Amino acid sequence: MTQRIAVNDIEDGQQISEEIFLLKELSRAETRAGKPYLTLKLMDKTGEITGRIWDDADRWEKKCTPGGLVSIYAKAQSYKGNLQLIISAVDSIAMEETDLSDFIPSTSCDIDEMAEELSRLAKSVSNPFIKKLLLKFVNDASFFEAFKKAPAAKSMHHAYLGGLLEHTLHVCRLANMVSGLYPSIDRSLLLAGAMLHDIGKVEELTATSGLFDYSDQGRLMGHMILGVEMVQERIKKIKDFPEDLSVRIKHLILSHHGRHDFGAPTLPMLHEAFVLNFLDDLDAKINYVERLSDKAPEDGYQWSEYQRNLERFLFLTGHSAKPDVPPQKQKKEKTAHPGIKQPSLFENM
Repeated sequence: MTQRIAVNDIEDGQQISEEIFLLKELSRAETRAGKPYLTLKLMDKTGEITGRIWDDADRWEKKCTPGGLVSIYAKAQSYKGNLQLIISAVDSIAMEETDLSDFIPSTSCDIDEMAEELSRLAKSVSNPFIKKLLLKFVNDASFFEAFKKAPAAKSMHHAYLGGLLEHTLHVCRLANMVSGLYPSIDRSLLLAGAMLHDIGKVEELTATSGLFDYSDQGRLMGHMILGVEMVQERIKKIKDFPEDLSVRIKHLILSHHGRHDFGAPTLPMLHEAFVLNFLDDLDAKINYVERLSDKAPEDGYQWSEYQRNLERFLFLTGHSAKPDVPPQKQKKEKTAHPGIKQPSLFENM
């Protein structure tokens, strides 16, 4: 049994038979008449869609486990401008029967190529102590494999497989360029901050059954503290590593969010820390806006829904209206049926 219809291919009125999706969320409620019904948030790598089961909720609920795969019979229906699935039957599917990569969003870039470029940047650092530190991470096969596959967030920027590597590489590229523009910047130190600022997310985030969530230590400590511990662990293995350099690198990690109310334990106080904060924020926001643009339901400029974290609406354009976008960067998935808006396109980013 293979998936034949992607979420972004579903159109109003379409019949769905034995199609497989990842069940992201499940909730139970009652109608005004007291009849129980189920709401399912279904997803694959192209997007998300809401499904509802109005009949036999008790029977079908036993087949639904969040984080698992389900096969459904349903009909697509537009309701108040949003496309949803009215599900008549559902069954659980074993993970080993499918390719999980069909259901989890992942980077569109080549992971091995990005990893190789990041490795080259680490080797290009002139400070011998920083180079040794960076290579302690890059040359650790077990760690680096986990790093290459990790998301950069649960639901914000780069929240997909390979997202952490992609984000880290982009910040490193920016750091490399900016350090060439301003001779006062310590390139080695800035690249260390760029490469290590989110390193703790390897331990902060988990991908259980294809769903991204926080680990216990991730919730209790956060990726910045975890990152500092990971750095210190490797610094201890480098003979005569300067203490003042160790402190500066840790400061970059702890201050890269820029503000206390954004989760930074300390504010940027080094030249390179100011720069890292802006570069990290720049790449995160560009990714956020690009993902919204990718999911825009129409060509040309259009307004997004209100973005609470940015405190504004955004005026976006679909990719087909951007002739300067390289073909390999264009999304291959089809957009939703014109006029029918998937409710998740501008939510949960």
